[in-house]
Parts: sequence; structure tokens; C-alpha cells
Amino acid sequence: MSPKPLLISGRKLVKLFEQLGYKKVSQRGSHIKMKNDDTGSVVIIPDHKELDRWTLKTILKQAEIPDQQYNELVKQ
Repeated sequence: MSPKPLLISGRKLVKLFEQLGYKKVSQRGSHIKMKNDDTGSVVIIPDHKELDRWTLKTILKQAEIPDQQYNELVKQ
């Protein structure tokens, strides 16, 4: 069983995705659209103080990032 992803804010997740090669494409309201040009992956990250666990899991699934790898990146 994989560990639960650690909860963080939307802004911290945006910074983490920027480290992974994603770039901000646009923002509409509190939702930030990011794209990785290498993989073509696109994710929408809500700019909330703390992301809901299911929202976070969905974003990680879209980006094909396993929970364990994500947790290691957050702890750095």
C-alpha cells in the first residue's frame, strides 16, 4: 500500500511542479494551468491554502507522479 500524499498548499505544489520542468501557461481565477513541454502533460492546480487529498491525488495521477516520489520531493 502506497503512503498517503502529504498535504501542501497550491502555491507550494506549483513551485514543486516548476522544479519538475512544468511552466505556468495561464491562470483563471484561483486555478493555475501548468504544462510540461517534454511530456506534454497538463495539470490544473487550485491556488488554495491546503489542497484536498483527492484533488492532490488527481493532479499527481495526471502528471504520472507516484505518491512516494511526491512525498520525497516535498520533504526536500
